[in-house]
Amino acid sequence: MCVKQISISIDNVPGQFLAVSEFLGAEGINIRGISVADTSDISTVRFVADDPEKAVNVLKSHGYSIRESDVIAVEVPDHPGALQAVLKPLKDSRINVLYLYTYLGRGENGQPIVIVGVDKTHEAISVLRNNWVHTFGQEIYTL
Repeated sequence: MCVKQISISIDNVPGQFLAVSEFLGAEGINIRGISVADTSDISTVRFVADDPEKAVNVLKSHGYSIRESDVIAVEVPDHPGALQAVLKPLKDSRINVLYLYTYLGRGENGQPIVIVGVDKTHEAISVLRNNWVHTFGQEIYTL
């Protein structure tokens, strides 16, 4: 399922991410999946929130520059090698996985959820849906 991801860049100094968390928390917005990648001066924060539209508005009101993108939320079985069911069909379809991180929670079937950023989102959804039904007899998880 396609979900909205919010990305921001913050200075790599103490308290910057705390401020983001406080702004969102004060408005009742829950971060459900998050990835933080740093360089020496800047960190890129990518996250999925339970209310992405509200999260964007809150962060913009505090002066943050926001990038929104579509990512895929996929429920995967919880056993060794299960991630191959996501990665192999994408590779076979020449879809590049740009990044992947975990969702904080479990899907409808009690399995872990991963957030996947790819270069061809809608094509990837179709590929995964077809492969997922064939391999596991269930659909891509919908948040």
